Amino acid sequence: MSKQIVGVVGAGVMGVGVAQALAQSGFHVLLLDISNELLEHAKEEISNNLRFQRMFNKGQQQESIPLIIERITFVTDYAPFADADFVIENVTEKWEIKKQVHERLNEVCADHCVFAANTSAISITRLGSLHRDPTHVLGMHFMNPVPQKNTVEVIRGYHTSAETIETAQNLLKAMGKEGIVVNDMPGFVSNRVLMLTVNEAIYLVQDQVAAAADVDKIFRECFGHKMGPLETADLIGLDTILYSVEVLYESYSDSKYRPCPLLRKMVDAGLYGRKNGQGFYAY
Repeated sequence: MSKQIVGVVGAGVMGVGVAQALAQSGFHVLLLDISNELLEHAKEEISNNLRFQRMFNKGQQQESIPLIIERITFVTDYAPFADADFVIENVTEKWEIKKQVHERLNEVCADHCVFAANTSAISITRLGSLHRDPTHVLGMHFMNPVPQKNTVEVIRGYHTSAETIETAQNLLKAMGKEGIVVNDMPGFVSNRVLMLTVNEAIYLVQDQVAAAADVDKIFRECFGHKMGPLETADLIGLDTILYSVEVLYESYSDSKYRPCPLLRKMVDAGLYGRKNGQGFYAY
């Protein structure tokens, strides 16, 4: 697709990664969050990530960091999104927050705009119901860290059109990524399996079956996983894990998705993982 304007809502870990990957691919990006302080932190994070990438790609021709950053406009107001051709929403995994964001996007954005929810569990069909044209709404579940992960779970809602899927696939292709299309059920494929695994691994620690490091070591050394489930939980953020498991529990009314009490206790204690320096491991 032509290098159009892409709006990115949310300047957290995922939003920063999405904005960076888009800008590196030549897109003009509008990165939105609620305060200039958060946006300044996001700009610093993107600059640091780009410098880190350059260290690992020495000898390769690379664009200058200022040129990439120039493609990102940092905003605290939805008004500029009237010019967006595509919007990727990355706010926290709570329905009430996502609902407010999508209702505002529906008011501001142009009729042709495509809306992608970067969610790990929330129904795309339900989000589509907030838009005047639900055929333009789909899910794009990026993996963390976004610039380094080349595969994206693309979710087709009940009303999502073939044209919308094609537009999303073309955008991903321009970013050097492949989209795998799945149908809309809470958790989709990746998190319907992953969140159960992580939640059960936390039960293992709670029940004193094994220490966190040993649980992860078994998955790395016995199954060849690059990361164990608790390392993965720290990377994603334990608060995000809890929100996702809660959505699955509510959606399916199935006890197998009951959040582990230790997970809830850690989130209540502010132990979120890498994002704030302490989870199952110290960072």
